[in-house]
Amino acid sequence: MPSSVESPARVRTSAPGPVPWIAMYHSVGDCSDDPYRVTVSPGRLDRQLCWLRRRGLRGVSVAELLAARARGEGRGLVGLTFDDGYADFLGNALPLLSRWECTATLFVLPGRLGGDNVWDPLGPRKPLLTADGIQQAAAAGVEIGSHGLTHVDLTRADDTLLRAETAGSRAALEELTGAPVTGFCYPYGTVDRRAVAAVREAGYGYACAIDPGRLSGPHVLPRVYIGEQDTAVRLFLKHRLHRLRRRPVEGLR
Repeated sequence: MPSSVESPARVRTSAPGPVPWIAMYHSVGDCSDDPYRVTVSPGRLDRQLCWLRRRGLRGVSVAELLAARARGEGRGLVGLTFDDGYADFLGNALPLLSRWECTATLFVLPGRLGGDNVWDPLGPRKPLLTADGIQQAAAAGVEIGSHGLTHVDLTRADDTLLRAETAGSRAALEELTGAPVTGFCYPYGTVDRRAVAAVREAGYGYACAIDPGRLSGPHVLPRVYIGEQDTAVRLFLKHRLHRLRRRPVEGLR
């Protein structure tokens, strides 16, 4: 798999540019018990990646997408992100990304290495990647980003916890991977100006949200949820409507 890690520091902060299309995935595995709709089956992901390639699109990490856009070369690229760092990424997602010559960004939780998704009270319990698993993903060309330390709502965190979840998680991942960590993803997608300021001050070059509302810029990039029910027709509509529904992003070309 080609390397996906390029510094988003190259992103030019000029006039607002079209919003990038960034897909949001989570777990890749068995969908039979999935109350939060965070899982896509390997077969569905395979068909979704095939759909991208047949339309002349290629999935890449967010860092690669932003760097390409800064060079004026982002046409035909879409961002692929996988939240939470589920252990099934290695066996179920990574081979398919490689098959379709795609890369991705994996947002992980260094404070829950080898744990599970305890924040989802309805279950099922899904194991998270260990330190070794994260290193394997990075070695395969996957961009490693932070999802915070432990998956807490940053808009409800006090100052100490906010620093730990942003700056602390970045330091922990850089020590783990031996590489710069430039991307952040807000747990639950919840974000406010205070959380954005903390992420920026922690040294991240960009951050992903879901729907940032009136906030704009490279530290609150909107994303499109992709799930098991997203067939070719639904993907076409989501891709087509994304730019119509989103405002241009301040600071991105």
